[in-house]
Amino acid sequence: MTESRIIPPPSLTMALTPIGITLSILAVQLFIFHDFTPHIPLVVGICVTAIFALIRGYQWDDIEEGVMHTVRLAVQSIAILMLVGMIVGIWIASGTVPLLLYYGLTLLDPKIFLAASMLLCAAISLSLGTSWGTVSTVGLALVGIGVGFDIPIYWTAGAVVSGAFFGDKMSPLSDTTNLAPAVIGVDLFEHIKNMLPTTLPAMLIAFVIYLLVGFNGVSLDSDNLEKIHRITSGIEQHFALSLWLLIPPGLVLLCSLLKLPTLPSLFVGVLSGSVVAMWFQGVGLHDAFKYMQSGYQIATGVSEIDSLLARGGIQSMAWVITLMMISLGFGGALERTRCLETIVNAILYKSKTFLRLQTSAIGTSIATNLIAGDPYLSISLPGRMFTPIYQQKGYSKLNLSRAVEEGGTLISPLVPWNAGGAVVISALGLGIAEGNIENLLYIPLAFACWLSPLISVFYAFSDRFTVLEQPILES
Repeated sequence: MTESRIIPPPSLTMALTPIGITLSILAVQLFIFHDFTPHIPLVVGICVTAIFALIRGYQWDDIEEGVMHTVRLAVQSIAILMLVGMIVGIWIASGTVPLLLYYGLTLLDPKIFLAASMLLCAAISLSLGTSWGTVSTVGLALVGIGVGFDIPIYWTAGAVVSGAFFGDKMSPLSDTTNLAPAVIGVDLFEHIKNMLPTTLPAMLIAFVIYLLVGFNGVSLDSDNLEKIHRITSGIEQHFALSLWLLIPPGLVLLCSLLKLPTLPSLFVGVLSGSVVAMWFQGVGLHDAFKYMQSGYQIATGVSEIDSLLARGGIQSMAWVITLMMISLGFGGALERTRCLETIVNAILYKSKTFLRLQTSAIGTSIATNLIAGDPYLSISLPGRMFTPIYQQKGYSKLNLSRAVEEGGTLISPLVPWNAGGAVVISALGLGIAEGNIENLLYIPLAFACWLSPLISVFYAFSDRFTVLEQPILES
């Protein structure tokens, strides 16, 4: 029997104290120092949690195991991020991303750009089952197109995030979409079907907003047209453009349709991108390795191209990977010392009605995203905690699987120190760590992500789309 099973859970005040201290330090870092690097505040959070745990009688080995256990769970995610970094670097070198950027600027109407970006990312993410991969590749190209149209980057990022994480939530190939029903014990396709009443209205509302913004706020003047011409001309001069450059994303899509695992599918994207880069762009083998490791470098003399295409590589993901490991370590320390258990039980104590129960499940997933910084933990932890309560009260577990997806998958990219948010910030080049704090506006502008949980709460309030397993015997 481990220490964590012998020692009773902490009081609510003690459980919340490490979290409160951590969030306070994060606030000081962001709003006073104007420096968005959440790593050290989260390390402090681990230390504070450990000190409180030692005072309560835990052994250091037990605390360390809690931290390391959750960090080990991130190994696959870290591998995915490394492959995504390699893909970004080599797909730029191959001309794949520049091709998408070129045709986007020449074919897309800027008035429908935001709405089209959301739909495109939704379709790709739904097909591939990965929001991170969609954001890092297609999303990057769309950000470049938005720059050409003189659309603020945070608007484009909001549309990209809305579409990419919608697709991730609804795709049977997505790891989070498979995780939720697996943890809770419901059928995968029933789970996806039950998410439609909240997800589709959220997407429709977001689509209308992006259309209205496009038709009322986007126009091309002579300066914009000149900038677009500079970008497209620069791409034509530095890359050999042809439809053959779409082979790498086509192969990744094919792998997804064949239901191959994520890691080998992404590796196919790396290999095919390398071949295309060497065959069509004349990239040497050593340069291909360099681009996959350190990112693509280009000097065209066109600032828009140089800033957009100088990115990628494994090293570009170091900030994200280290943040993910530290965030997971913090979450693991809180879980092992039963702080999260105390907080969840306090919430459950007040969850007497379905409205309160559903809101609590969504809120707990959101809180876990905020505290632990990991979308997987924000699904699995509330899923395990709430399942018996839903069964006792006669509500189908499908309600719970929908709740944790909405508070877990969809909110993840809206938390900057979460793995999802860190990927968005890094992959789209939002430059938050460099002081471009205004680009955090993508968070409220990712309408589909935060509207879906609100719609779910409204349904619970109005008793709509509530799935029952048996008549409710207690209130």
